[in-house]
Amino acid sequence: MLRLLAQRPGRLTLTILVLLAASCCGLAAPAILGVMVNIAASGGDVMWLLWLAGALLVAGGLAALLGVLGQNLLARICEEALAGLREEVFAAAVHKPLPELEKAGIGDVVARVSGDVEAVSEAISGVLPAFTSVAFTIGVTLLGLGVIDWRFAVAVLIAAPLQILTLRWFLRRTAPIYRTVRITEARRTEQIIETVHGSPSVVALGLGERHAGLVAAASHENIGHSLRGVGYLTRFYNRLNLAELIGLSAVLLVGFLLHAEGAVSIGAATAAALYFYRLFDPIGVVLGQFDELQKASAGLGRMFGLTQSAVTSPGAASVSPAPWVSPDSWEASGIVLDNVTFAYPGQRPALNGVSLTVRPGERMAIVGTSGAGKTTLAKVIMGLEHPQSGTARVGGVDAASAPAAQLHRQIAMVSQEVHVFSGTLAEDLGLARPEASAGDIARVLRAVGATWVDTLDDGLETLVGAGGHQPTPEQAQQLALARLLLKDPPIAVLDEATAEAGTGSATMLDQAAEAALAGRTSVVIAHRLSQAASADTVVVMEHGAIVESGPHQELVEAGGRYAHLWEAWNSSLSRN
Repeated sequence: MLRLLAQRPGRLTLTILVLLAASCCGLAAPAILGVMVNIAASGGDVMWLLWLAGALLVAGGLAALLGVLGQNLLARICEEALAGLREEVFAAAVHKPLPELEKAGIGDVVARVSGDVEAVSEAISGVLPAFTSVAFTIGVTLLGLGVIDWRFAVAVLIAAPLQILTLRWFLRRTAPIYRTVRITEARRTEQIIETVHGSPSVVALGLGERHAGLVAAASHENIGHSLRGVGYLTRFYNRLNLAELIGLSAVLLVGFLLHAEGAVSIGAATAAALYFYRLFDPIGVVLGQFDELQKASAGLGRMFGLTQSAVTSPGAASVSPAPWVSPDSWEASGIVLDNVTFAYPGQRPALNGVSLTVRPGERMAIVGTSGAGKTTLAKVIMGLEHPQSGTARVGGVDAASAPAAQLHRQIAMVSQEVHVFSGTLAEDLGLARPEASAGDIARVLRAVGATWVDTLDDGLETLVGAGGHQPTPEQAQQLALARLLLKDPPIAVLDEATAEAGTGSATMLDQAAEAALAGRTSVVIAHRLSQAASADTVVVMEHGAIVESGPHQELVEAGGRYAHLWEAWNSSLSRN
């Protein structure tokens, strides 16, 4: 919080000064009222009372105006800090390894970027003015009470032990509750997002009532924990009210005894009581802010966990940075895997001693049954997973240790599941290359055969994604391949990118993929063996290991594992 606010030192200093001035004007009221009481009690000049009443109004007006100005200045600083905080957390989220995000769940990430940031924001906007004002108010009040008579200051401090004990009691009991509240809010968000995202299936299968019940159950769990916190908060304020009663009673008693002895005037005793009464609201606000601080600390802990970007897999911990490779070297656009082994936690190795080389401009097809390790291999090449042993060099750099930005300039992937981003069609495609012109976009759309774009009423300005035009799965794949062409990386990976295409669309998407991969080093995770047949090299995987590799025709003639797969593929085509 301090780091974010300290980035704006000039405005922060001005804001604090304005808030202190507002507190000073507010503290003038008890002193003026004390003088008015003395004048009234002694039968003094009424004109003095009128002048003092005017001064009281001026002090109150200035306190209000400066308070509003200070709050506005603070709101501007805090909103800017909040925007920076949200951007920092979101940037950390999108740079996290994909498996970590998938394990956490989209709802948990959304909750951290939204709800947790808001909790910290509320703490920032509430804590700074409260603590600034109260620190000044308490200091000046104790000084003022000491000037009137030191025994008034001692009487005020009688309430402090009960306030401190109450605060400690509250913090110990509510900290775990607020952590649980943040976690259950994330679960509720996850359930809502899952229900909305899967709404077609929910409606088609008549599961609406069941999913509504799941959301309601998640909400009730969250509400239950929140109400426990409210219960403790109510008891917390009750105890603070008791401390105020004890403190004010002590000040009034001391004032009565001192006035009876002639040590202080009735006006001084009145001013002392008003000074302490003036502390009720600010002290209550500050102690009450600990409730917001508890919520914010729970959110801040979750955000802190997300912003820890120096997270590596066990196998990547000992990987040293890759040496620089000349752009003229063939490695600058090639792929080299050397004895790569990778296993998901608690499972057998998904890749077991895999070694392969893809030379510049070469197309390699990876084939095998489900679970053979094909997609894991693609993730290792993309740097999304890090080998436990061995190395994966892509475009001349180690995929496990190279900065993501450097690696992604060299390589791009189109997977089986593609996403159409909300916005215009031109904006969706422009994500791959923001400076691309309309002519560039039209060129890549023609290359992948996306002629359907010409039939849209608004063409490239057509809204797509949520709330807009919904492309078919085949059209979405064409858009993904068009993005690949726009980005124009030297290396490309297709992870079963055309697997979901129907019979009628398969040839169209195969042609689009051919256009997208032309002239590039490429690895194709092939669902249909027609894609393998057109590759320069075919690699057959089983149980995380390479069992065959070579040109398509050689492998067919060898009569091995690939030949059996090819025969089964052709038989399925003839049956269809």
